[in-house]
Amino acid sequence: MKKTFLLNLLFIILFSLFNAQTISFVSEKTGQPLPKVVVFGKDGNILATSDIDGKIEKSSITPEQAKFQLVYDNIAVANLSFDEINKDVVKLNDRVKDIEAVVIKNNKPAKYAIIKGNFNAYVTVNGKLNCYVDGVATYVFDNKTKKLKSKDVQQYRIFRLENPSTDRKQTGNLDYNAFLDLPRLMSVGNITEYKNKNAVIKELKGNTKDEIEISGSALKEKEIAFFGYRLYDMSSLINHSYEKDSQKTLRDFLESNEIGYLKLKHKSEPDYNQLISYKNFYPTELDFSDNDDVEGKVKFNKNNSNYSSNYWQDVSFPNMQNIFSSFFKDDLKEKQNKK
Repeated sequence: MKKTFLLNLLFIILFSLFNAQTISFVSEKTGQPLPKVVVFGKDGNILATSDIDGKIEKSSITPEQAKFQLVYDNIAVANLSFDEINKDVVKLNDRVKDIEAVVIKNNKPAKYAIIKGNFNAYVTVNGKLNCYVDGVATYVFDNKTKKLKSKDVQQYRIFRLENPSTDRKQTGNLDYNAFLDLPRLMSVGNITEYKNKNAVIKELKGNTKDEIEISGSALKEKEIAFFGYRLYDMSSLINHSYEKDSQKTLRDFLESNEIGYLKLKHKSEPDYNQLISYKNFYPTELDFSDNDDVEGKVKFNKNNSNYSSNYWQDVSFPNMQNIFSSFFKDDLKEKQNKK
């Protein structure tokens, strides 16, 4: 009996210590965890993004940052001091805008399922914004197998470093626009595909939607070398959102977010640089058709923007550039629009 009591006490202590190392963001209205809360420091660096349990590591924030801006659903929802954020649980107002319904244009059986929507993608190096793109894109799926057939951009604008380093040995100062892309959405219409892969899957049933988180990692214990560079500690985190209590099919699809982590350095550099890529897609229309042609598609050339309307001014557009521009007014410049 005494041994059992001591073991239980030890478990409680260890659990409390572990739990104290994290901060949980929750909805002040529902008490539910808030995944994908982005934490900005006072200098505009991204310090952390909450996981499906709404948690970030306490070690990612420090008193020196003084002020922290929290962004949820591409909108700034709070500005907190260190004392206000350095808690076990932080309550946030997450209903800053209504969830936009996906418009179903044609409900008849057809060969292809075509999803049009808005996207943004950006890369940070050691927390600082390195490049950014947003726009309108369309994904085409085989309606029978749910496999992705194609993805095409129809409008976009791209922002890149004004004067990136040309010294390939200074990896912290290079332009990483090669990492800018749309989310892959490979198995978004058949989430069970991930269960056959070496991945960790979690599910969160919220009040308004269901979320699936898929995570995986590589090179955790050993770096890989190529052409004088070193790669280490690669991992990815994918979050797909669906209609509440749904079958998690393409008809139910609401949002996708991908985060990729990579540590990189040149062999001559003493320390690794932390590269993080963010890719987000928000469906607006679902159509079923026997024709897989995408109207108005353009070549996704990262050396220029290409748009025919100010799509980012729509109130429902995920315009993270508004957040970034408040910190980095001159570091990044939009590439010329060549429509």
